[in-house]
Amino acid sequence: MSLEKVLAISGKPGLYKLVAQTRGGFVAQSLIDNKRISVTMQNNVSVLSEIAIYTLEEEVPLHVVLKKIKDKENGEIASVKPKDSKDKLEEYFFDILPNYDEDRVYASDIKKVIQWYNLLQKHNMLDLLEVDAKEEATDEEE
Repeated sequence: MSLEKVLAISGKPGLYKLVAQTRGGFVAQSLIDNKRISVTMQNNVSVLSEIAIYTLEEEVPLHVVLKKIKDKENGEIASVKPKDSKDKLEEYFFDILPNYDEDRVYASDIKKVIQWYNLLQKHNMLDLLEVDAKEEATDEEE
C-alpha cells in the first residue's frame, strides 16, 4: 500500500484508507475510528500522493514534507500540536520546509499536515513515505 490508497475527504475529519471500489464511488475506512463509509463522486476527495505544498520555487509533494517531519521527529509524534498557536505552527514548518510560501500555505494547512502525520504515525503507516519516494525516483529515471 502507498499514499495512493490514503484519502482526505472534504468535510470529514482525519484520513481514510481506500477499501473497495463500488459502482458509484468507493468504500473508505476511517483511520480515526475504523468506521467504513460509502463515498460518492459528489464528495471532494484528495489522494495524499497527489497533494503538494507550495514553496517559493516549486510545489513539494506531501510525502516529501511528511518524510522531513518524520526525520525531524525520529518517527515519533510531532513535537507541536495542531492546536498550537499560528506562530508556533509556522515556526515549526519553517524548520521543516524553510522556503514554503507563506502567502499560499495557511496555518490551517499546517495544522492539517501535522494531524495527517500524527495519524499516519499512530497507525504505523510512515513506511508508506519510503514507498512513495522510491516510486517517484523510478518515475524520474524513465
